[in-house]
Amino acid sequence: MELYAEVAGKGPEIVLLHEGICDSRMWDPQWETFTRSHRVLRLDFRGYGRSPLEPGRFANARDVIELLDRHGFDRAAVVGVSLGGRVALEVALAAPERVAALVLVGSGLPGHDWSEETKATREEEEVALRSGNVDDAVDISLRTWVAGPGRKPEDVDADVRARVAEMQRRAYELQLPFENDAEEELLVEDVAQRLGEIKAPALVLVGEEDVPDILAIADRLAREIPGARRATIADAAHVPSMERPREFEELVLGFVEEVG
Repeated sequence: MELYAEVAGKGPEIVLLHEGICDSRMWDPQWETFTRSHRVLRLDFRGYGRSPLEPGRFANARDVIELLDRHGFDRAAVVGVSLGGRVALEVALAAPERVAALVLVGSGLPGHDWSEETKATREEEEVALRSGNVDDAVDISLRTWVAGPGRKPEDVDADVRARVAEMQRRAYELQLPFENDAEEELLVEDVAQRLGEIKAPALVLVGEEDVPDILAIADRLAREIPGARRATIADAAHVPSMERPREFEELVLGFVEEVG
C-alpha cells in the first residue's frame, strides 16, 4: 500500500511522526522552519490524512523503516508525538543504526497502566462513535487532548482547535469502516522493558497542560532511557508543536544540532 510521504530540504536528516489525533499536516509550521537547514521527511500513518487503511495487520514502525529506505534516509533524528513517539521508540530499538537522535513528545508507551479518568474518556469517545455522533467524538478528543484537564477548550487558539478537529475527523472517516478488519501490531513488542537499550540521544518533551498519564510516561522515559533529557513547554497540552511552535522548534533544533 502506498503511504503518503513528502521530503524537502537539504542537510542532516529529520523524520517527523504525527500523533493519533492528527496527521502530517500538524507539522506545517515546522515544515517551513526545519527544511531550511535539514532534509525532512513527514508521512501519514495508515488511516490518517492521505494514507488509506486496508484490511489486515500492519506495523507502523515497519512502514517508517521502509519509507526511510525508499527516500534514502540513512540516519535521521526521529521526532514523534504521542502515537508517533511510540513508533519512534520501536524504530530506535528495531533499527538503532538508523536513528541519530530521538525527540519524544507526549509519547505513548505500550503497557502503560492508564488512569481511570483516561479510560473513561476513551470509552465516552467510543460510545459517541458507535452512536454515529462524530461531532461529539471530535469534541471529546479536543477537550481531552488539545485543551487538557486544566483548561477549557476556548483557552486554546481557535485555529489550532479547528485544524486538529479537521485531522481528527479525517482519521475517523478513514478508520471507522475498517475498525474490525485492520489491526496494528507492534514491530517491537517489549518496548517498555527495553528502554535501557536505547543508544540514541533522547529529548523527552511534554506540554505542561497534558493529561497526567502522558506526564507520567514522560517521567518514566526520562528516567529509563540512558542520558535522556526532559523539557516542558508551558501553556500547551498534547499538541505543543502547534500551540507553541517557536518554543518547540528552538528546543528540538537546538537538541538535534547539539547531538548531531
